[in-house]
Amino acid sequence: MAEKAYYVTEEGREALEKELDYLKVVRRKEVAEKIKVALSFGDLSENSEYDEAKNDQAILEARIADLEVMLNNAKVIEKTEQDADKVHIGSNVTVSYKRGDGTEATREFSIVGSNEANPRLGKISDESAVGKALVGAKLGDSVEVETPGGIVVYTILSVS
Repeated sequence: MAEKAYYVTEEGREALEKELDYLKVVRRKEVAEKIKVALSFGDLSENSEYDEAKNDQAILEARIADLEVMLNNAKVIEKTEQDADKVHIGSNVTVSYKRGDGTEATREFSIVGSNEANPRLGKISDESAVGKALVGAKLGDSVEVETPGGIVVYTILSVS
């Protein structure tokens, strides 16, 4: 079975590499020291510190494995490869939309891969409902998105 491609911006790839390096170099040592201290307490059958340290180690190693898979299957999105008038991963998009009370508002989004998404910062995944609707749309297009509050129509004001 083919691995999933992870679409990332150059900044996103660098952030993944930085996190992986930190986990391997710093966190592994911290967890190993925690296990060593817990072992010094003696009887492992009733040693909650040891159980917690081993659990931390398992979570850490799982995250390291996830990051390695993401980096091995990362496809860095180059802005120069994309149509400038069309929304794609890596685009910054300004949209207008109508709120529930009928007033219009504008919002800026950065379209990113799912592992970079952070809606609070305006970074939305290409796999989210809004991201799916916007990807492929062009400047001036309007797209409908089904949201928990009902259908919202976004009109693309700018793409960069």
